[in-house]
Order: sequence, then structure tokens, then C-alpha cells
Amino acid sequence: MGTKKMGADVLTPPPEIENSLALDKLKLSDQGHEGNDCTAEALATAQLLYVVSNPASRELHEEAAKSLPGGNTRSLLHNAPFPIAIKRGSGYSLISEDGHTYTDLVGELTAGLFGHSNPLIHSTLKAALDNVGLSLGATTRLESQHARLMCDRFGLDRVRFTNSGTEANMHAIQAARRYTGKRKVVVFAGGYHGAVFCFASGAPASNNVDLDDWVVAEFNNVADARAKIEGTDGVAAVLVEGMQGAGPCIVGTDDFLQAVQASARKAGAVFILDEVMTSRLAPGGLQSLVSLKPDLTSFGKYLGGGITFGAFGGRLDIMAVYDPRVANSLAHSGTFNNNTLGMSAGYVGLSQIYTPEVAVAFNKVGDDLRSKLQDASVGTKMTVTGRGSVLGIHFLKDGRKELLSVKERQDDVQLKELFGFEMLVDGFWITRRGSIALVMGTPQSELDRFVSCVKRFLKRHEKFVKL
Repeated sequence: MGTKKMGADVLTPPPEIENSLALDKLKLSDQGHEGNDCTAEALATAQLLYVVSNPASRELHEEAAKSLPGGNTRSLLHNAPFPIAIKRGSGYSLISEDGHTYTDLVGELTAGLFGHSNPLIHSTLKAALDNVGLSLGATTRLESQHARLMCDRFGLDRVRFTNSGTEANMHAIQAARRYTGKRKVVVFAGGYHGAVFCFASGAPASNNVDLDDWVVAEFNNVADARAKIEGTDGVAAVLVEGMQGAGPCIVGTDDFLQAVQASARKAGAVFILDEVMTSRLAPGGLQSLVSLKPDLTSFGKYLGGGITFGAFGGRLDIMAVYDPRVANSLAHSGTFNNNTLGMSAGYVGLSQIYTPEVAVAFNKVGDDLRSKLQDASVGTKMTVTGRGSVLGIHFLKDGRKELLSVKERQDDVQLKELFGFEMLVDGFWITRRGSIALVMGTPQSELDRFVSCVKRFLKRHEKFVKL
């Protein structure tokens, strides 16, 4: 696993796998492996290799399950038969409890932009601990300087801080409801706006809040968006991602996003652009790439410098509903909204590390990587979506090269899982769903090696990857 196996053209099971008693002892899950027998056989071999190569992770998972439901406290991080446990991170690399080293292509789902040991982030956090302190229960100059920077960078009149992107969207929606006096919110199939704002299946998830207040339209469908926004009574807000992060990385077309904004304005609804994952795609966020001017924008992820963070901001008149100087304004509480670590690291990260010039250059690296991977995918079931430094790798039964909505996404689940297992063997940390968010400082040589490993994967499994 990890760098111990990098670049192998053939995955050879260790001796343990050839022992039938060992196979029985492993008790591997075969859920979701029906279908092509060749794919299933390759997947079973890869999964066996995974198990015998990560005994410490397996043991830690079994111990965690004694205290945490399923040994897990963040659903996305669960993988069958068990997740690999990471011991530490350094720069662009992760080291597992089993001693394997991986190049981090997950980037904490866009939050890990600065890597795992940026010296300026480290010194900033230490300075905050030494000179400011924790949990002061008061306002500090730190929050106002970060707020000013965000307003200038993203074109906001006012901004407020939260602890996550979920909270940012929650408070943005409540601002829209107070401002308009309405309740319904138009969202889009495949959208994800936080733990209780999920629409992956095209309908509100069962644990969503306000289940009766959502109107779900089709993503990248201008006619359906207009009909739902303009034809529904009581719409307070329209909430959309410019690129659906959980898709993963299904990009909204310029025409679609412009139409959504126009329809929201026509209907008298607040247009909320979720930039929790996409604000890193350009100096002024994705909205600056497609000439959008949302009424409110939600933020999160890297803007806390690696510390828990969320924010929402936009028009002065709408944000005024949270002004505590105004009678009957909305309350916005949160013990750690202005925590000193996030305010310090976020400010330094945005002002000194991820400057506008750096953002442009870094996203060009991502565009180049996506282009190389898409070129490699010609004639196969693999396709690559995304924008800039955030991309998604898909294995689709019909092999389409343009993916406009989750409705069009017919995954070859076995191939997707096989790819995830084998990239781990090559020393790359990626999510099973195929999300990639580049980490600053990753050498070009590692990105080129990733492209080479993907090409070898496609060649190695040519008989069931080709269209």
C-alpha cells in the first residue's frame, strides 16, 4: 500500500490472500459487487490486498466501533470494509497508522488547501495562542480584519461568521425568510448545502430540516428552474451551487446560472450562491468567473486556514436583519463564531498565502490536470468533471464525457471502487466517490505520476473499462 507499491503494472496479492483459510477469516463485504464477473474478481483481489495491508487501521476501527456508531463520527469518511486511519499529515502527504505514505488528493474536500504543515499557518496559530488566547467570550480585532478582507475579496457589503458551511447556509436562508416574509426555498437535485440540506437523490434527505419548505428543480435545466422559481408561491430564496461538490464536481453552465439568478430576481426571491467549496476557484470566487452577483453568498472550508469556519454575506439591506442594534432583528449565536484561531489563520491564509495571483496560477494547474486526465479517458467509461483545482473522476456505464446532472450519472460502482483501492496502492489518497481537491505545494511531478497511474489503471483493466 502507499509508496511501497507505487507504479505497479500488476497488482499481486500477498501470500496471505492465496490461503483459503485467511480468506474466510477476513469475512469481506461483497455488497454492491454484482455484475461483471471480471470486475468483481479484480475488486475482490484489491479489497483483500487492502485488508491485509492495513491491520492497524482495521484494529483501530474495531476499537472505535465500541464507542462510536459504526466506528465513525463523519459519514463521508466511512469506507467498507473499514477506513484507513491516518496518523499524521505533512505538507501534501498523509501517513497512515500502518506506515503507508499517500499524496493527498482529497484536500479535506477543499478545506485542506494550505496542506498539513504550512509554516505561516503554524506560526500564526502559535502567535494567536501565545498573544491572544482562546475562548475569550468577547469581540477582538481579529474578526473585523478578516471580515474586511472577505468583503473586499468577494464583493460583500457585510459578512457574518459561523462554524461551518452548514451553519452559513442555515443563517443565509433565515435571512432570506425574514427579509421576504416568505418560507419556501428552491434548490436543485444533486445539491449539497450541509449536513441537513442534502438533495442528492433529487428529493430532500430524510434528516433535512424544514421538509415541507423545499422545492427541488433540475440542475442545468433552465426551463425547469424558471418554472419552479417563478411558478411557485411563497419562494423566499433560491439556493444553488455553481458547481455541485457532491456530484462530485458537476459544473453549472453559465447560461443556467445566469437564468437562475434572473428568475430569482423576477420572483422577488433572495438569490443565494453556495460558494463553500468553490470560492477558491478564482480570486473572487466562482461567481466572478460567470459574472454573477448573488444577493447572499455562503462560504466555508479553507477560509478558516484549516480551522473550523463558515461565513455568509452580501447585500447590506438583507444582512441588516442580523444587526443587533435594530429592534426585532434576528439573533445569530455561536460560541465559536469568532474563535481566535480561525480568525487569525483565515486572515493570513487569504491575505498572504492564497493571494489573487496565487489563486489564478493554482487553478490553472487544476485545469491542466483535468485536461490530461480527460485525454487519457477517451474511449473508456472514465470521465473527469470539475473546474480549476477541484475535480471529480467518474466511471459511467455509458461513458459520456459531459455530465450535466446527477440524473445523467449512471455509475459503474465496481469500477469506481476498484479505482479507489488501486490508487491507494499507487500512493494516492482520494475519496471513493472520486472527489479531488488539490493541495498547495503538491509537486507537479506527483500530479504527472497520478496521470501515469490512471493511464496504467485504464490499460490494466482495459477489457472492462473500454466502451
